[in-house]
Amino acid sequence: MDKEIGKETVTREIGRTRSGLRYGWTTGSCAAAAAKAAAQMLFSGEEIRQVRLMTPKGIELYLDVEDVTRMPDRVQCAVRKYSGDDPDVTDGLLVYAKVEKDAEESFGLRVILDGGTGVGRVTKPGLEQQIGQAAINKVPRRMITEEVERICRACGYCGEMKVTISIPDGEETAKKTFNPRLGIVGGLSVLGTSGIVEPMSEKALTDTIYLEMKMLRESGYSCCYAVPGNYGMDFLTDQLGINPDLAVKCSNYVGDTIDDAKLLGMKGLLLIGHVGKFIKLAAGVMNTHSRTADCRMEVFASHAAMAGADAAAVKEIMSCLNTAEAVKILKGKGLLQNVMKTVMERITFYLRQRAGDELETGAVVFSDEEGILGQTENADKLLGLIERQRKEQE
Repeated sequence: MDKEIGKETVTREIGRTRSGLRYGWTTGSCAAAAAKAAAQMLFSGEEIRQVRLMTPKGIELYLDVEDVTRMPDRVQCAVRKYSGDDPDVTDGLLVYAKVEKDAEESFGLRVILDGGTGVGRVTKPGLEQQIGQAAINKVPRRMITEEVERICRACGYCGEMKVTISIPDGEETAKKTFNPRLGIVGGLSVLGTSGIVEPMSEKALTDTIYLEMKMLRESGYSCCYAVPGNYGMDFLTDQLGINPDLAVKCSNYVGDTIDDAKLLGMKGLLLIGHVGKFIKLAAGVMNTHSRTADCRMEVFASHAAMAGADAAAVKEIMSCLNTAEAVKILKGKGLLQNVMKTVMERITFYLRQRAGDELETGAVVFSDEEGILGQTENADKLLGLIERQRKEQE
């Protein structure tokens, strides 16, 4: 991304992936760079407009410093987040660092780091930070602390330094993220393990799925629900009358969610999803995104044929644009119940194949028009286990 300042063009590109997507830099890099710049200005008394930062990935950044406020005992400045080609809602936000010296020097350098406006606070166990701490992850914490300590040592300062990271638009932006579900309230997390944003939003999402489930596991739950998104969540609450606090949003990543559950030692996972996505599970498709596979009509058509549909009916199903049409046709021909019976048998087979013996998996498939279309034989058992756990924890 380029931006024009007067007649000059400042290039923000720092590299590209093999597929040509542009890298960006993390909120953690922004915070570390802003803290470094603020510390330099505090000791030198000079204004800095660009700061150099070496990221853990080994990519060197030269980042613009914005909105500088200088006072005798403290300096605050900001660095703007740039996400490259990653679809990140934090792109363009200003990340501020305020650095201030203790009134009295102590014997030993110490950096105290905290979050201010727009940086979330942890309210649930299972994250890197303790409950009550600012949601600034381990690597950004280290980056910020090391940069400030380096400046202090170079300037001969041996005392206490307080660093406060803030993101003025963070609280509103956080509503568009998974933070509220993770128990991070009041703002965004300051993230980044490499300091560089790699345009791999799938990895970021699967990491979040793992984290959600990890938090449930550490809170004492060994069974939970998994829903692809809002449709599944709404069905869980509105149609089944179930509190969604024990549900993990798995998006399209059913296979990864099962793998995470096994890795975390979960004992049961009940998947509840719309037929538009979960019909694909009957073909063994564990990533239900349309770019990975779209076998919806093939599954319906083949199972309809097994249920006795003639060639004309199979062709009609194959020409459907969505699953609602296919379900309507099957219902009209009296085939829907038999089709969903064999569909659920195949879903059971593939879920067991992915999960193995240590994790019990089940599924409930629904449509907006018909409600529950089918469920695996153990679905009611898993639902009972999950809700019993909830009562035991209350």
